[in-house]
Amino acid sequence: MCNSLQLWMALLLPFLLGTLMACSSEETISTAGSNFALRDEADLHLRAVSTKPWLVTGGDVLVELELAESMAGSPITLEVNGVDVSERLVSISSLVSQALLAGLPEGDSILLATAGQQQRQLRLTNYPLSGPIISGPHEVPFYCQTSEFKKVNGEMFGTGPESGCEGPVQTDYVYYSTEQQAFVPYTLTFGVLPPVDLAELVSEDGESRPFIVRVETGVVNRAIYEIAMLHDPVDPDPEPWTRSAGWNGKLVYTHGGGCRGGWFQQGTATGGVLHKELLERGYALASSTLNVFGQNCNDLLASETHIMVKERFIERFGEPLYTIATGVSGGSYQSHQTADNYPGVFDGIIVGLSFPDVTSSTIFTVSDSRLLHHFFTQTSPESFTEEQQRAVAGFKVWDSIANLARGAARLDPIYTPGGEAEEQGGEVSVAALEDRRYSRSNENGVRATVYDHTVNVYGLVPDTRAARRPLDNEGVQYGLAALNNGEISVRQFLDLNRSIGGFDRDMNHVPERHQSDPEAARRAIESGRILYGGAGLASTPVIDYRTYMDAREGGDIHMLVHQFSTRQRLATANGHTENHVMQIGGRWGFSEQSPDLGALFGQMDDWLMGIRNDRTASDLVEKVRAHKPAGLTDACWREPEAPLSETKRAPETDAGRQRLEQPQSYRDSGECGTLYRAFSTPRQVAGAPLANDVVACHLRPPYRSDYSVEFSEAEFSELSSIFSTGVCDWSRGDRSGASHQGVWKSFGPSPVNRLY
Repeated sequence: MCNSLQLWMALLLPFLLGTLMACSSEETISTAGSNFALRDEADLHLRAVSTKPWLVTGGDVLVELELAESMAGSPITLEVNGVDVSERLVSISSLVSQALLAGLPEGDSILLATAGQQQRQLRLTNYPLSGPIISGPHEVPFYCQTSEFKKVNGEMFGTGPESGCEGPVQTDYVYYSTEQQAFVPYTLTFGVLPPVDLAELVSEDGESRPFIVRVETGVVNRAIYEIAMLHDPVDPDPEPWTRSAGWNGKLVYTHGGGCRGGWFQQGTATGGVLHKELLERGYALASSTLNVFGQNCNDLLASETHIMVKERFIERFGEPLYTIATGVSGGSYQSHQTADNYPGVFDGIIVGLSFPDVTSSTIFTVSDSRLLHHFFTQTSPESFTEEQQRAVAGFKVWDSIANLARGAARLDPIYTPGGEAEEQGGEVSVAALEDRRYSRSNENGVRATVYDHTVNVYGLVPDTRAARRPLDNEGVQYGLAALNNGEISVRQFLDLNRSIGGFDRDMNHVPERHQSDPEAARRAIESGRILYGGAGLASTPVIDYRTYMDAREGGDIHMLVHQFSTRQRLATANGHTENHVMQIGGRWGFSEQSPDLGALFGQMDDWLMGIRNDRTASDLVEKVRAHKPAGLTDACWREPEAPLSETKRAPETDAGRQRLEQPQSYRDSGECGTLYRAFSTPRQVAGAPLANDVVACHLRPPYRSDYSVEFSEAEFSELSSIFSTGVCDWSRGDRSGASHQGVWKSFGPSPVNRLY
C-alpha cells in the first residue's frame, strides 16, 4: 500500500489539488484544459469530466476511468473517502467507464480508482451550488428575481418574492407550431394525441422526429439557467449514458449583450435557448441570466457561471463533442474572455459586433467621448466645427461623440434627476435600488458602476467604499492625428489638451487628468480582464462577423475598429491570426434570404470536428490551423448597388450580391476597406496602438518630431507646460509592466491558481 506519510502530507495541503501520489505513479491534471487533448501512455487514467476537480459544485461530479488496452477486462473498483461506490460505474466501452458521484461533502474528498495492480487518486473539492468558486465574495446587495423569470411555457419560475434566488430544477416541453410559426407549450389532446400543428423534423438519413424541445430551468451560482435540446417525452429521460435521440452531441452556449445597469441582480432573461435553426440542426443550447451583460457586466462572474452551468449540463446529459460560445456585443466579451482565461470551457466561438473586452476597448472609448463631449459643449463651445470635433474623436459620424458619452454612464455612480443624458450615471435595472443609490448625501449607497461591480478584482481605494479604477488619461494627446493631418490648428490642439481634464472617482469633471490606480491596472492585465489573446484563444477557432455600424445615424458604439483591436492582440501574442476569421456585411441569419450565419455555424462544425477527429501527435494550435475549412476566409459582402471592382469574388448569389474574399486589415486599401472603412477611437487618434490595451502609458517629453506642423517657441513651451509630466510613449506598452499570469485564475474561495 501507499506510504502513509505521503497521504498524510497530501491531506494537509489542500491547495496541491493537481494529483495525489498513488502507489507507483501519479496522474497529471492540467490546468490548461482542452476537450481535444491526446492521452499519454499510462495504463489507467482518472479524470473529472464535468468540471475541474478542484471546482466541483453541488456535491455532484461526473468522473471517468480509462484503461490501456493491455488492461482490458481488469476488475475496477472506485472509492470516495474510503467508501466503495463501484456500483455507480457505467461501462462505456471495454476500456472506459464513467460514474456520476453524488452527495459529496463540501470541501475535499479523495477519489481512489483501482484496476488490477494500478491505482489512481484524485482530490475533489466541492463548493455550494450557489457559488462562488473563483469570482470572490458574492455581491451585496443582490436582488433575487426567480418570481419575475418567465419560463419557456409562459409560467413563472418562482412562486413569489419569498422564493428568493433559489428554485427547484423544473422541466418543461414546448413544440414548434406550424400554425403559429413559434414555440408553444406542449400538451397532449385528451392526454394521448399530439397537437395537430406539431412540426416534424427530417434528418439527412430520412428519419422523422417531432419538433419537441425539452427545456430545463434551474439555478446555479445565483444565476437562473436554461438548457434546451430536442427530446420526445415518450422516450426515456436523457442522462449521460442515455442521450436524447434528437441531440447531435454538440452544445451552443448563448449570451446576451448590454452592460449599463448590469449589477446587483439575478436577472429575468437568459441569452435565449429557443433558437429554432440551431435546435432543428440538433444542437443543445444553454445560457443563464448572469451571462447577459445587461444583467451582469462582469466577465469574471460570467466565466464562473459558464463553468458551473456547463458542469450541470455534463452531469445531466454527458460530455458534448464540443461547445461553441456565441453572442453579440456584450456576448462577445464573455466568449473571448472565457475562451482565453478558462480554456476548455469553449472549443470555438462565433461572435458578432465584437469588442475585445469591456475594461479597455469599450471603457477607454466611452470615457474619452464623455470628456470630449463636455469640452465641446461646456468648456469651449463653438471653438471646433462639427467636422473638427469628429476628426478629434476619430469616429465616422459626429453623433457618436454624444452617443458614446452617454455610454460612460456605466462608470458613473451618480444619478442626477433632470441632468443631461450625456452626464448621467447610477443606472440600475431594479426599481428597489433607485433609493439606495450612492450620492453625495448617501455616501454609503450602492455604487452602480463596472468597477464597483468588479471590486473583487480591483479592490477598494483605502478608506473609501469606491473600487479602484484601471482608467488613465495622463499624457494622452487628444486630437494628435487631427493636428498632424491639418484638420485642427495648433491653437485648438493646445486649448483642447489644456482644458479637457479628467474625472474624479464619481466621474465629475475635474481640471486634472485622471490617473489609474496601479494595483487595478496590474490586476486587469494579469487576470485577463483586459483581453490578452495568447492563452486559450491561441488555440481556439474564432469567427467574428458583423453588420457595419460605423455610419449609423445617431452614432453607435459597435465600431469596426474593435474587431481589429482583437485581431491585433492575437497577432501580438501568437505571431499570427490564422485561427481568427472576420466577415463583414453579410445577411446574418439561417434562412434562404439571410443565409450567412447558418453557413458560419456549418463551417465551425467542420472545423471543430476536424480537430476532434485528428488523433495525430500535433499540438492543438497546429490542428486548429490544419483543419480550418478551405472556404472559411476573411470576407465582406458587396450589395448590388455598391460600385464594381476587379476584386476576387466568390460566385454571385441573391441577384448580384457578392462575397468578396479579402484579408481584412485596419487600413485596407481593397474593396472591403472601401465599402467598410474602419474609423478610429479618440485614444487611437491620440496615438494609442490599434490593440488599444494600454491602461496607463509610459511618459516622455514631447519632441518636435512628433508633429507634422510647426510650433512657435512660445507654443512648444506651452505644450511642454500642459504635459509637464510628459506625453504618452505608446511604443513601451503599459506603465505597470504587468503581463497575463496564466489560465484558470481564481479570486477565491478556491485557492488553486489564486491571484493576489
